[in-house]
Amino acid sequence: MLILIPVQSDDVDKASICKQTEAKFWARVEFEDGLCGAVEFVDDAFSVYSEDFVDFVVLADRFENYLEFMDMGSMILVPRGQKSIDEIMEAFKFKELDEISF
Repeated sequence: MLILIPVQSDDVDKASICKQTEAKFWARVEFEDGLCGAVEFVDDAFSVYSEDFVDFVVLADRFENYLEFMDMGSMILVPRGQKSIDEIMEAFKFKELDEISF
């Protein structure tokens, strides 16, 4: 399963979610069997779609532009106060992120 998160840093320990317009990088997180796997950083979220199917995109809040991601088949999630990649992935694991839908 592949998850994208807009972040301001490419250091996995310092990176925290931010608005898409403020994102310097996108964390590309592999999640399999209840575990967070490899975390890579890319400059452009849409470049990932040319190589892989992105299952989920986690955005900073529900007021961000998410339609392009939904049009490509991704589900959109929003954290409930979680900021770091680790916190977000832990919340994802326990289904503690809010889903945005039409």
